[in-house]
Amino acid sequence: MSNEGKHVCLEPLNIRHKEELCTAIKDGKLWKLWVTLVPHPDEIDDFFSFAQTSHQNGDGLSFAILNEGKVVGSTRFMRTCLSHKRTEIGFTFLAKSAQRTAVNTEAKLLMLTHAFEVLNLNRVDIITDVLNENSRRAILRLGAKEEGVLRSHMIMKDGRVRDSVVHSIIKEEWSDIKSKLKMKLERK
Repeated sequence: MSNEGKHVCLEPLNIRHKEELCTAIKDGKLWKLWVTLVPHPDEIDDFFSFAQTSHQNGDGLSFAILNEGKVVGSTRFMRTCLSHKRTEIGFTFLAKSAQRTAVNTEAKLLMLTHAFEVLNLNRVDIITDVLNENSRRAILRLGAKEEGVLRSHMIMKDGRVRDSVVHSIIKEEWSDIKSKLKMKLERK
């Protein structure tokens, strides 16, 4: 996977990222965001264990997102089904200081490029909480299409039953989306 751009380097998540990932999580107290699932720094070992188990089971691959050599967040391929040529990009979170920068756009560009051009997938899903307006807008800015709502999809840490919005990008849309993402990044 070509994992380096102008603003971002994606490295397969490794225990060496642990301390900096905790620092990124603390930047904005991300675990307190009620519309997403970000581990508390005290739960980071469980996060790493789940990422490793998912990878060993063929269900996904997690990355540390680096900006200027510093870990600013994480993202992953998940629920990958190569026989049906699809994956999901999810469990993405960024330090508050890295939000609304080129970091998320370029990380998604790198992942989508790998999904469509290396793995030759037909579809990439991005799913978020129906109440997470910031995430929904960011996903739409990438060029993904909103497909619908999965009602009572998940139970959040606080017990709230979450509805989730499904977005996707398909192979036929990828060329145009890639061009637009590159133009956005050139302006940053």
